[in-house]
Amino acid sequence: MTIAELLLQDYDIEIDHTRRTLERVPEGKNDWKCHEKSMELGKLAMHCATLPQFGYYIIEDEGMDLAAPKRPHMSLDFTTRGAALKALDESSARCRAALAGASDEHLEKSWPFTWGEQVISKGPRLFAFRQMFFNHLVHHTSQLGVYLRLNNIPVPALYGPSADEQWSPK
Repeated sequence: MTIAELLLQDYDIEIDHTRRTLERVPEGKNDWKCHEKSMELGKLAMHCATLPQFGYYIIEDEGMDLAAPKRPHMSLDFTTRGAALKALDESSARCRAALAGASDEHLEKSWPFTWGEQVISKGPRLFAFRQMFFNHLVHHTSQLGVYLRLNNIPVPALYGPSADEQWSPK
C-alpha cells in the first residue's frame, strides 16, 4: 500500500466528519463566538470548509512562505450553509485528487513552510500534510462541534457516540 492510499483512508473519513459537522452550522450566527479570543462561528465554519485547499497546496507546491504567499487565500466569509458545503466539496475534491496522484517519493520530499526567514517546518511533505493540514482540520472540526453544543445544536457522532447521536462506524 502506498503512502497516499493509506492517507486517503483517513482523508475520506475526516472529510465526511467535517461535512457532517458543517451540515449543522446555523445560518445567522456568523459573528457568534464562545469567548472574546475565539474565532467567530462563521469564520471557523469556512476555515474548516476551505482547509483542504491548504492540503492541496502542500502536495502541489514546493513549499510555502506565509510572508509572501503565491496562492490566494480562500474567503472565510460565511454566507450560507450551502455555500460552505460547496466550498468543502470543491476544496476536498481538489486535495483528494492531488493526494491520490502523489507518489511515495513526492510525499517524502522536503516541504519548507516559512514566514520569511523564520522556519515553521521543513520536514517531508508527508509530515506537513499530516500535521499542518490533516491534524489542523480535525482540530477545527472538533472545535466547531463545541460551538454547536454551546448553541444547543445536536453534535454529530464522529469518533464515537455524542450526547445527541449514536455512533455507527462505517
